[in-house]
Amino acid sequence: MAPSAPRTRAALRMKQIALDNQDRTIRRLRAQLATQRRGLAATKKELEDTQVALEASHKVIAGLIEIGLSMSKKIERMKVKKQQVRANHVECHQKFQARIHEAEDSMQAQHLLIEALVDEKDSLLQTIHGLQEANNAPAPFDGDWEEEPEEEPEEEEIEDIPLGEGEIDDE
Repeated sequence: MAPSAPRTRAALRMKQIALDNQDRTIRRLRAQLATQRRGLAATKKELEDTQVALEASHKVIAGLIEIGLSMSKKIERMKVKKQQVRANHVECHQKFQARIHEAEDSMQAQHLLIEALVDEKDSLLQTIHGLQEANNAPAPFDGDWEEEPEEEPEEEEIEDIPLGEGEIDDE
């Protein structure tokens, strides 16, 4: 059995080396697996965080869209109101122009009436003057007015009223 013993030992030694190599390979693979699991867990955590951030972004975007729609509605209402104000302004302007034209027409009519009255007054004065000359009477009116100076009312003096008993003196 002697010749087979070294072979057995060598075979055992070879098997032991193979087992050691397999053990190192298994440990190395286990370490790689643990590292990959940790990386996977970190990636999974990042994915969850990203998904939460994405959902928050969607909510913000939805809120901004709602605000934008609300602003658009307000802008449209403001445009309508601006058009109404513009239309009211035009209407008021037209009314004022009509009033101005009425006033101008009225003033022109009054001016013509005044001219007619002045002409009639002159005609009457000439008729009176002609009648006075025909009757040799003195002229009661020569067309010149003598204005009497207005008298300015004198300021009344304020009487000192004596304070009686029981009255409050503010001085």
